[in-house]
Amino acid sequence: MKLRDILFGCASVLACLSLNVSTVAADECARGDLDTRFCDVDGDMIADTPTDPSKLLDPDTLIFAYTPVEDPAVYKEAWSDFIDHLEKKTGKDVVFFPVQSNAAEIEAMRSGRLHIAGFNTGSNPLAVNCAGFSPFTIMAREDGSFGYEMEIITYPGSGVEKVEDLKGKALAFTSPTSNSGFKAPSAILKADFDLVEGRDFEATFSGKHDNSILGVANKDYIAASIANSVKFRMISRDVIKADQVKTIYTSQTFPTTGFGVAYNLKPELQASIKDAFFSFEWAGSSLEKEFSKSKESQFLPMTYKKFWDVIRKIDTANNVSYACK
Repeated sequence: MKLRDILFGCASVLACLSLNVSTVAADECARGDLDTRFCDVDGDMIADTPTDPSKLLDPDTLIFAYTPVEDPAVYKEAWSDFIDHLEKKTGKDVVFFPVQSNAAEIEAMRSGRLHIAGFNTGSNPLAVNCAGFSPFTIMAREDGSFGYEMEIITYPGSGVEKVEDLKGKALAFTSPTSNSGFKAPSAILKADFDLVEGRDFEATFSGKHDNSILGVANKDYIAASIANSVKFRMISRDVIKADQVKTIYTSQTFPTTGFGVAYNLKPELQASIKDAFFSFEWAGSSLEKEFSKSKESQFLPMTYKKFWDVIRKIDTANNVSYACK
């Protein structure tokens, strides 16, 4: 059965570490797949903001993180104008936190050390269910379109001309929580090409999309599964040349990074943060300079329940659990 147009997935998801906080009894509220620390009375599939004022956060300094792709120093500069705008809208200092992995970013929000973040496609469900992430926007192009495709790439002269040629070779993934860097390609290779990791090909993990792309361009990896939005930005910055890599597979379009806040920030603060995203002027900004390379030019309102439906189906099809351990 082909999954290309409907469901993709992986066998496992990184589990959250346990948090030493008081928990809500299992029978006290509706929560769906959310951890027992959270409630979802309104049914939007994200943690409700606490009604008890003593459980709300109003930090003097807000910590912001962008999903760990490419050079963190590049993105600190890229987000600088937005962070200035965010400070004006919230009246608080904002610090850019350069996370090194999806797991580290999830743990930072789960433990209360991260307040505003962009989580990549594959790690969004785990961040929502285990860390109390409340996403509300994604980047979009001028016409309102959004998203990226998973590509399997190799280098010219590698001997890999089509997906079937991966048999007996190694394929670089990014991390187990990544949709395009692990989940989707694992399921596609199994369902559409009868290629199973460990049986038909060897898997290795690079940690990030740019590591995989650079690894293929420099012939350290014979092939890799990556998000093509990252590849396009790296080509635009002359990090690699377009002719150093070639694509042997392209998937359907997936939603891109989801941006949001920790569920337990004060409602007034959450409102100010949302206003900062939707009132930000992209024209001439450091954000436009970086993300115009992938044609993004605005923040588009979205809901996790609707926009991440296909990603949850990906996980369900592969028996992925969002349970925090």
